[in-house]
Formats: sequence, structure tokens, C-alpha cells
Amino acid sequence: MAGRLKQPTGRYGGRSAEERQAERRRRFLDAGLQLFGDGPGFRGTTIAALSEAAGLSTRQFYEEFRTLEDVLAALHLQVNDWAEEAALTGLATAEGRPVAERVTAAFRAYAANVTGDPRRLRITFTEIIGVSPRLERQRLERRSRWVDFLCAEAAAAADRGEAAHRDYRLAATAFIGSVNGLLHDWQAGYVDADLDEVVDELVRLLLGILRPVGWRPAP
Repeated sequence: MAGRLKQPTGRYGGRSAEERQAERRRRFLDAGLQLFGDGPGFRGTTIAALSEAAGLSTRQFYEEFRTLEDVLAALHLQVNDWAEEAALTGLATAEGRPVAERVTAAFRAYAANVTGDPRRLRITFTEIIGVSPRLERQRLERRSRWVDFLCAEAAAAADRGEAAHRDYRLAATAFIGSVNGLLHDWQAGYVDADLDEVVDELVRLLLGILRPVGWRPAP
């Protein structure tokens, strides 16, 4: 032979194999967000239907995921990542301000993010429930991350003299349950209030936890 065949570069249409794979994965997740969050739901969706909605083949699906549950798991984590990023951004806008302003900024940003797209609420608070032990562990682990987030903020507020010194884990866990339940019911139309009123109520509840009756700042 006059020479050796060149190894494929892995680029097609100006994109690498990794870029094409990421694009396929994004299309499957976008389709999952639509079908699970504003369609037949996770339990009413098939791999064939998801692939069709993504404009891809079932063969390509199995190149990215093993099961539909993998898609739901990835979406659940993604929705929580978006919400966490929003809450952190809200906190950053209130850096150095009193704790009441900080938690208000964080919860306004969080609530705007999770309620801005009803599909995200449905996936996080409805579709993920009762699917499998694996997803239940993921749901609880992610909720624990939110508890850690609240405990860290509460401890920082206590160190600044703006809140009581105590172990906040039990209270934070109860508060996260309240957040999830209230936002779910509000989105479903069972709470007669606008989003600002919902956020204000959550902030009052959290401040009541941070500053229980009888607490006074240290002199």
C-alpha cells in the first residue's frame, strides 16, 4: 500500500463526536421535560414516544440512556441545579444585608425559577414520587442538600447575632417540606394567593424559625 489510512478525526459538520453526543442528550432531556412535565407524564411515556419527540431514534436513545428512569433522574437533578443556582444568585444580590433581606432575595429567586416553568414543578414534586427506590434515594439526597443549604445560612446568621444559636437540621427539614408542599399546591391552583404572597409567607415562617418567640439579639 502506498500509505496508511488516516484515523477519523471524529468531527462531522464542524462538530466533534462529544459535541454531537451532548446535543443528542440535550434533545432527549428537552423532550423528557415536555412529555414528563406537560404531557402524558413519566408513566405514560414510552422510549419510542420520547425518541420521536426528540427527533432521534431509539437506537440513539440507548446510546445515551439505559431506561426512561435515567432521563427522569437527570431531569430531576437538572431542575434542582437550576433552582439552586437561582437561590445562590439571589443571596449574592443581598450580600451584607440583614438576614430578612437575604432570605427574601433567595426565596424570591428560587420561587421565580421553579414556578417560571410549570413543567419543572411537576417533575420535581409529582413525577419523581414513587417511581423506584433509586429515585426516592435521589429525591431525599437532593432535599438533604437543600437542608444543608438552609442550615449553613442559619448558622451564619447566628454567628452575626441575627438568629438563635441552635441545631437547625430538624427545623430546616420541616421547612423544606413546607416549601415543597406550598409551591406544589399553589401551582395546582389550591392556594388563593399570588407568588409574592406565597414567598412572603415562607419568609415569615423561616424568620420565625430563626428568631423564636423570646429570642433577643446578644447585647
